[in-house]
Amino acid sequence: MWGFITCLNDILIPHLKALFSLNYTQIMLIQFTFFGAYFIMSIPSGSIIAKVGYQKGIVIGLLTSAVGALLFYPAASAISYPLFLTALFVLASGITLLQVAANPYVAVLGKAETASSRLNLTQAFNSLGTTVAPYFGGVLILSSVAGLSAREEAAMVQLPYVGLAIALAVLAVVIWKSNLPVIASVEDHHAKSGKLTDALKHRHLVLGAVAIFVYVGAEVSIGSFLVNFLGQSDIAGLPQATAAGFVSYYWGGAMIGRFIGSALLQKVNAGKLLGVFALVASGLVVATIMSTGTVAMWMILSVGLFNSIMFPTIFTLGIDGLGKLTSQGSSILIMAIVGGALIPLAQGALADSYGIHTAFIIPAVCYLYIVFYGFVGSRHA
Repeated sequence: MWGFITCLNDILIPHLKALFSLNYTQIMLIQFTFFGAYFIMSIPSGSIIAKVGYQKGIVIGLLTSAVGALLFYPAASAISYPLFLTALFVLASGITLLQVAANPYVAVLGKAETASSRLNLTQAFNSLGTTVAPYFGGVLILSSVAGLSAREEAAMVQLPYVGLAIALAVLAVVIWKSNLPVIASVEDHHAKSGKLTDALKHRHLVLGAVAIFVYVGAEVSIGSFLVNFLGQSDIAGLPQATAAGFVSYYWGGAMIGRFIGSALLQKVNAGKLLGVFALVASGLVVATIMSTGTVAMWMILSVGLFNSIMFPTIFTLGIDGLGKLTSQGSSILIMAIVGGALIPLAQGALADSYGIHTAFIIPAVCYLYIVFYGFVGSRHA
């Protein structure tokens, strides 16, 4: 569900860009607002979980996201970009609470040695949402905007987001009624964990936070620009609705890669596999910049496959060995998701000045840092 919501932003961007006649820097405020919520709400989310536990925290997160999705209805009625951004912030605040609760919970549901494998498996289902979202978004939001008035064009987002709100509320009830295991030692650690500054003394956690920052920034930047990139005449010249369908290949690659990665990480060192995947991803982005036509299109879409293991692997490497500081480390890593707010904004500014094609140099450089973290930075000092 949160994969679906996050990836629907990639469809919202070209839709609202045209509706409000925005440049790339202005439209990237969508990602700035959405991922900025991770930075602002991460520590408050940790405090909520410390008081109510993981299960109730997930329920509160789902209901908060449902409220945010419902706010899209009045935002569309008013045809107000600031109201759309407000709705996105509330929606993302709920997702932040889900991330802070669910990621460490999954990590401790089994042996520490296979935590990366376990989190990759759950993130693969997250990627199922990101894979289907562009297709549904393309059909429901981008397919029939030609000839519509501004009010009718804005209203195209109402049905999908109201549907999301209902689904989130139903899911909250299901989680509330479910008999999820309580891991007493972890719940206790969350309530009595040390200070944030204590966690920051761990080098591999700090470097891991930087890795999360650049990874999410790179992944979101690429996804955010795909519809417009594939629509360029020297790339594929695709209509927006058709291009949205191809975005599913980008996120679908991540889903397939996570299922494969979950199996590989049972036998291969997590840091080394992360380094290799990041090196290939950087190479593919550079190849995209240096080429045009369908070659450039498939090169950039292929990056998704190698994005696959990065977030869950960096996350588990970052909190490895933190003990009672695990919840604090998790909050720091979730805060670092703010890279998804800042890096797309920087790429938007570069795209306005030099074009989308050249602007992809930013994610290429981001992946190089992840190469360093995988091979060197993830080791305990």
